[in-house]
Amino acid sequence: MAAYDKADLERRMHGAVEALKGDLVGLRTGRASVSLLDPVTVEVYGSHMPITQVATVSTPESRLLSVQVWDKGNVGAVDKAIRSAGLGLNPIVDGTTLRIPIPDLTEERRKELAKLAGQYAEKARIAARNVRRDGMDALKTDEKKGLFGEDERKRHETEVQKLTDSTIAEIDAAAAAKEKEILGK
Repeated sequence: MAAYDKADLERRMHGAVEALKGDLVGLRTGRASVSLLDPVTVEVYGSHMPITQVATVSTPESRLLSVQVWDKGNVGAVDKAIRSAGLGLNPIVDGTTLRIPIPDLTEERRKELAKLAGQYAEKARIAARNVRRDGMDALKTDEKKGLFGEDERKRHETEVQKLTDSTIAEIDAAAAAKEKEILGK
């Protein structure tokens, strides 16, 4: 059976782009949104979980997030996870509820968010390159098995590289658009 599967590579690269877009949606420019906390994972019960699996996140006001933790024992872990997520948010603990005021977007905060968007984009580029590496390895394996010759392998490698280049261009475009939105240019 062939190890090389072009459709699988396309799906995985598309997944890297979609994951980036999901992360970028979480970077809000001054307004509260429940998706702002999507990148936050909480270490509870011996594993890392998305915040939505241990609490309810809502936006009671346009500049305030409310996180209602279901288990009182997890309040500290949720607070710590939000503070250490690199989003620049400082929750106020009130029993099992965490209120998170969304800070005004100062120039410093905008630059911080733009830097975070760049970090998300780099993670997506790395994911796309890893998919490319897997595809190239699969092609070499299939050639060794005798499923096709060197010319066909090289043709497939060119296809994989074109797919990678277009995926990285899509990642760069999404990151640039978000950076422009954040910086207000």
